[in-house]
Amino acid sequence: MSIARKFGILIFLAVPAIVGGGILYATFEGYAPVFIFETILLIIAIGVFSR
Repeated sequence: MSIARKFGILIFLAVPAIVGGGILYATFEGYAPVFIFETILLIIAIGVFSR
């Protein structure tokens, strides 16, 4: 996998992490759901990059 594609995937996962984290915090008024959501995205990113 090329470095450009890896950066593209990283950006593709970073935008939902920022926007989704804000939405989850505003909805649930706590950091626990945000932490769970960020952890899931991190696991996906590690899975993609480990290929």
